[in-house]
Amino acid sequence: MTIHSTHPFADADPDPARRFRGRVGGAVTLWTAGGADERAGLTVSSLMVALGPEPAVLALLDPDSELLEVLRETGRGVVQLLSWADRQLAEAFAGTAPAPGGPFRQAPFVADTHGPRLATAATWAGVRLAGERAVGWSVEVTAALEHVEIGADDAGDDPLLHRRGRFVRLG
Repeated sequence: MTIHSTHPFADADPDPARRFRGRVGGAVTLWTAGGADERAGLTVSSLMVALGPEPAVLALLDPDSELLEVLRETGRGVVQLLSWADRQLAEAFAGTAPAPGGPFRQAPFVADTHGPRLATAATWAGVRLAGERAVGWSVEVTAALEHVEIGADDAGDDPLLHRRGRFVRLG
């Protein structure tokens, strides 16, 4: 892995679709899956929640990621919303920052029936893989929401947001 002093894809990329996506912005989540023997995680900001009788999270995942492999094997995962204080953890799971001992050693995780859960995540969901399809250079996964925990809105920590290749803070 190479650590860059600037974001490797910031505005230098002439691809208009990538530049448009970068301006959409969104909440940064950490997806984790697996158990004690094998676990994987990935920082994901390309996602949406579909409401209805069977609510689901739709996300674009890297087809070569360990997370997708473990999610397929176990059929379950955890989607946790990250806060501003979690930016270094987000970088570690994205593979853009050093993570001595691996990214799971950078913060405390709790074993959950859906997979490893970030102990400090106030808002998270246990999901079940319901489907997938290739979309562009990604795999769109549909993950049924099986369990949802909602943290207090006044918890005092800002959500971690991503826009134009960088983390941003509201206010």
